Amino acid sequence: MQNAAAAASLADCPTRLAVEIISDKWAVLVLFGLSRKPRRHGELVDLIGGVSRKVLTQTLRRLQRYGLVDRRAEAPRRVEYGLTDLGRTLIGPIEVLTDWAKEYGGDVADFQEAAEAAASARARPAG
Repeated sequence: MQNAAAAASLADCPTRLAVEIISDKWAVLVLFGLSRKPRRHGELVDLIGGVSRKVLTQTLRRLQRYGLVDRRAEAPRRVEYGLTDLGRTLIGPIEVLTDWAKEYGGDVADFQEAAEAAASARARPAG
């Protein structure tokens, strides 16, 4: 009976929303890129690197729907994106994740390499 209650509470866990928001490959980078000041679309493309204009637009729209990013059109061709007050609340947690990645990212990479080597060794025919 307790397991069913635990499963129900996990289904309603507020962490799911946070993970849904930040699990997008580009969302955290966009939020962090806007953490210092509002930026134009092209500035974000250059700052983030590796993201296409289309994917950045999709990411910005998604973050707008969550109320985390605001789109400001100052002139027809002058649009800037900035964090809302709600969006700024995620910068602290993003910085904590960044610190974790700096400290333990090498350990994760080492583990992945060891796991790949072990899998390759198992896949090779004995002989």
